[in-house]
Amino acid sequence: MIDRALADAFLALHLAFLVFVVAGGLFARRWRWLVAPHLLAAAWGIYVEVADAPCPLTRLENRYARRAGRAGYDESFIEHHLLPIIYPDGLTRPMQWGLAGLVVGVNVLVYAWPRRRRTDDHGPTPTMSR
Repeated sequence: MIDRALADAFLALHLAFLVFVVAGGLFARRWRWLVAPHLLAAAWGIYVEVADAPCPLTRLENRYARRAGRAGYDESFIEHHLLPIIYPDGLTRPMQWGLAGLVVGVNVLVYAWPRRRRTDDHGPTPTMSR
């Protein structure tokens, strides 16, 4: 039971990481402290796709899934709905390169898009005179 919950937790974390890799730049535009973590995550995601390197989250998912004795049709909601998104059938090497290019393209667009300056609806802040 615990192993299955851990496998599901790592699968959900993996999906959240993938969403952050692709769309984290949007959050980084709002919260500037996310720029460095997002760029590191995006670089890691690109590396894993291009180098066909193993991802530690995949290893953890698989370890706990095997320990939970996953087999047959007895799958959890997370396994049923998230696994096909993270590990689509027929994922080829050119598709992995395309995914890496998508990550680069989306993030270049997000970071290159000019930021609008916030303006106060009440005009400039008055200064106090002595």
